[in-house]
Order: sequence, then C-alpha cells, then structure tokens
Amino acid sequence: MSESTSEEVLTQVDNGVLIVTINRPDAKNAMTKAAAEAIAAAMDRLDSEDDLRVGILTGAGGTFCSGMDLKGFLRGESPSVEGRGFGGVVQAPPAKPLIAAVEGYALAGGLELMIACDLVVASAGAKFGIPEVKRGLVAAAGGVMMLPDQIPERIAMELALTGEFIDAARAYELGLINTVTDGSALEGAKELAAKIVANGPLAVKVSKQIIKESRGWPMDERYDRQAKLIGPVFVSEDAREGAAAFAEKRAPNWKGK
Repeated sequence: MSESTSEEVLTQVDNGVLIVTINRPDAKNAMTKAAAEAIAAAMDRLDSEDDLRVGILTGAGGTFCSGMDLKGFLRGESPSVEGRGFGGVVQAPPAKPLIAAVEGYALAGGLELMIACDLVVASAGAKFGIPEVKRGLVAAAGGVMMLPDQIPERIAMELALTGEFIDAARAYELGLINTVTDGSALEGAKELAAKIVANGPLAVKVSKQIIKESRGWPMDERYDRQAKLIGPVFVSEDAREGAAAFAEKRAPNWKGK
C-alpha cells in the first residue's frame, strides 16, 4: 500500500485500487479549483498506470462532497478543470472503472461527482440531492442532464425542482446506488473493487466503454461497432490466459495485453 498527500486531496494505492479522497472535512468536502485539479491528475494516473485497475472516489470526515465551495464561487473561482468539468471528472471520467464510496452527504456537485462514477457504494446514513434551486442556481455539472439517465425522469424532475434530499434506502430502490452498507462505505467499495480487479483488465475496460457509448449508437450499427471494440479483446493474451486458467482450475495471471 502506498499513499501520497496534497492539501485538499489524498491518494492511496491498495492492491491495484487507486483511492482518491477529497480532504476538506471542515468544509464538508466542498469542491475547490485546487481539489478539482488534484482529482483530474489522479484520474490521469489511474488511466496511465497499468498496475492500477480501479479507482475509488470518496470524502474525508464522514461526508462525500457537499458541492461547490460557495466562498470560492463568490470570489469568482470555478471548481472545474477545462475539458474535464466539475471536480475534474464529470465531463471526462476515466476509462477504467470508478467507484464512489459515499458517507454522509452527496449534494449538488457532490451528487454530480457521484453519478459520474460507474458504481456507488453508500453507507446507510447517506443523503443525496441537487439543491441548487434553493440557492437560485442550476445543477449544471450533469445533475439535470445525467440524473434522468440513471433514475426515472419524474423523480429526477422532483429532485431538481424541489431541491429536496433522498436517503440511501430510496436511492437504492431507484437504482441510483449499487450497495448500502451498515459499516464503512469505503470498505464496501474496496470489496467491490477487488471483484473487478480479479477480472481481465482489457475485458473490464472495453465492457465499460461499450456500456457507456452504445446508447448513442444507431440501432443498426450497434453490433458492428461493438465488434470493432471487442475484436482485440478476444485475440488478446489475456483471453487465452482466462481460458487456460479455467481449464487448469487456477486463478488467471492477467497481463493486460
């Protein structure tokens, strides 16, 4: 396990998992420009280092993220990165899987960070919402665009127009989150990440890519477009290793090629 620290974001590597922690607990992990830039750098690292297979995004001090730092907003600061969006991730998530581990509040930009992740593990006491309208603002970092893709449109509309919160049980019922934990959300996310790390990295990456991109493909082109992406996977060393490991009743030794 290795760890590095910046002022506002912590990174830690644990068994192929890059854990990225927003570290502004006194401000409920409200997003700043510096934190957004640090998260963007961490996402670049996740995608560039072969030994890193999965990312986890979480928050320190019992809160995921309370959204944009309003003091910074009043100073004219934008907690975004050019081409990457809010928090350095919402407009350009990593190619590798990213899991949100949510304790406490995931609100406004915090919810938008969460829904930019591929999977979500939340503690039983977590709360979710896009309350921007209560401050005369709009959930512009993906909330009003992406949330209706993940939960029923009328529920997304209610959350956007009222600014009210929902709890973890309701979020799970709606399919917004994958798992509700009685204990640590981070530990639950690590368990989920370990299941992904055990699988072929090429297959995992392309599976995510197809799920994300195929909804925008014309129906009559879907299988042809998929074939172009999966072709290299099926002829990879890892594909042969996976079959051999199954036949030999052993764990596969993935090379990522």
